[in-house]
Amino acid sequence: MSRIGARFQQLEQEGRSALIPFVTAGDPFPDMTVPLMHAMVAAGSSIIELGVPFSDPMADGPVIQRASERALAHGTSLRDVLGMVRRFRENDADTPVVLMGYLNPVEAMGYDTFAREAAEAGVDGVLTVDLPPEEADDLLAALRPQEIDPIFLLAPTSTEERIRRICAAASGFVYYVSVKGITGSSSLVISEVAARLVEIRRHTRLPVGIGFGIKDPETAQAVVQIGDAAIVGSALVKRIEALVDEPDQIPRAVAGLLQEMRRYMDLITPV
Repeated sequence: MSRIGARFQQLEQEGRSALIPFVTAGDPFPDMTVPLMHAMVAAGSSIIELGVPFSDPMADGPVIQRASERALAHGTSLRDVLGMVRRFRENDADTPVVLMGYLNPVEAMGYDTFAREAAEAGVDGVLTVDLPPEEADDLLAALRPQEIDPIFLLAPTSTEERIRRICAAASGFVYYVSVKGITGSSSLVISEVAARLVEIRRHTRLPVGIGFGIKDPETAQAVVQIGDAAIVGSALVKRIEALVDEPDQIPRAVAGLLQEMRRYMDLITPV
C-alpha cells in the first residue's frame, strides 16, 4: 500500500477526513518551502500538495500564477522541488507528498528519470494538470514501478465515460474540481458537488478529494460531509502573497487557517 493509501486508511480508522493543502514550491523563496511544509503538518494537514512552478500555468488563477512567478524568479526548477521533498523527508517519513504541476518539466527530465528521482526523494503522488489519461501511458509506465500514485482531475463537465476512464487510471485518490474554471475563480455549490460524487463513486472505491473553491473553515467542513478530503490552495497562497515582505510570519499565518479548517472538519463525522 502506498503512503497515500495508508494515510486515508488511518484517517478512516480515526473517523476523520483528509486536509490537503497546496502551496507552490519556492514561493516566496526556496528556503521557505520545507519549514512551511512542516508547519502545515503540525497544523493538522494529512497530505501535502506541492506545486511545481511553471511559466504558463493555464489551469491556475492569478493568485497561483503569481506564486509560480515568484518561485521562478528565484530559479526554482523541478530538480529543486525534488530536493525540497528530500529535505522534508529528513524529519517526516510519514506525511504523503503529491507533486502537482504541468507535463513539460517532467518531459524535459524524462519520464523514467523523473519517476526514479521522485521516488528516491520521497514523492508519493504526481498530478500533471495538462496530461489526459488517454495520453498518460508512458508516464504511468514510469510511475507505477516506483510505487508513485498517478492522480487525475475530474471536473463538473466530465462525462460518464471520462469518469470511468480516469478512475481506472488513477490511484491514491481522485481529485474532483468542484467549480468550473481556473483555481480560485468562483464559489462551489455543495448540492451540485454531492450529486457528482454519487456518479464518481459508481466507478471507483478510491477516496475523492474536493478542491478549487475551498476558502474558509466552513467550506472545508461542508465538503468533507460529502467527500473524503478538502483540498485548499488559493486561500493559503493569498496569505503567503500578503506576507511576502514579512516572510517570518508566513508559516504561522498559513498554519492558522489550516488549524481552523482542521477544527471545523473534526466536528463532523466523515462519509
